[in-house]
Amino acid sequence: MQVIAVTDHDTVDGIAAARQRAAERNLTLVPGVELSTTERGAEVHVLGYGLDIADPSLRDELARLAATRYQRIVTMIEKLRAAGYPVDGDAILAQADEGSIGRPHVARALIELGVVSTVDEAFDRFLRPGRPGWVPRAPFTPEQAVRLLADHGAVPVLAHPYSTGAVVPVLDRLIPVGLKGMEVWYGEYDDDQREALHRIATSRDLIPTGGSDYHGPHFRAGRELGTAPVTYEVFERLIEAGVRL
Repeated sequence: MQVIAVTDHDTVDGIAAARQRAAERNLTLVPGVELSTTERGAEVHVLGYGLDIADPSLRDELARLAATRYQRIVTMIEKLRAAGYPVDGDAILAQADEGSIGRPHVARALIELGVVSTVDEAFDRFLRPGRPGWVPRAPFTPEQAVRLLADHGAVPVLAHPYSTGAVVPVLDRLIPVGLKGMEVWYGEYDDDQREALHRIATSRDLIPTGGSDYHGPHFRAGRELGTAPVTYEVFERLIEAGVRL
């Protein structure tokens, strides 16, 4: 590995430490963030590469998004406990002190409780729409996410496109408001999926990026660090598009 990007959900608090570790290992670090949006049951996430992590207005916006994320998890915990699954809410919420908090933290608490065996099972049985612990996100559209990132000098990229449920219509909405790239070499996708996405990205002059989408060890197959075969050319194209280090 020559280059690594850190794109935590709704926070850049880990970038400074990551920069120090990357320098110790002769790695180039790309500072970034991942924003989750509200889209009628689909998962439309937008990555922003090349953020100025000292920008106070950006940090204010991210703090607001992180606060809604925290409250969502609080409500999930309450719903699970009311349904008879006494997850350790204090232990889950304590992890917010170390960075972004999300459904994977709740999923691991369900594993510790012995209710499920894997993160995927926790999501399927408890943390998706219609399940006992599901709580919808606060309103925040994909267009708002792209504009927020572009307005703060980042290069916006669509994350794990197949999660959107309709790749091309989503691109048709987001390219006009500033989307510059799309993940093609994503950790969980197979060769056929990556090839199909590469054709779409090329046809729309989008930078084909990639990533493992690492969420901690043993999260999901294909999501370990280094699982996405991204070439150095991708990094060069991001730099050409205005990514700052």
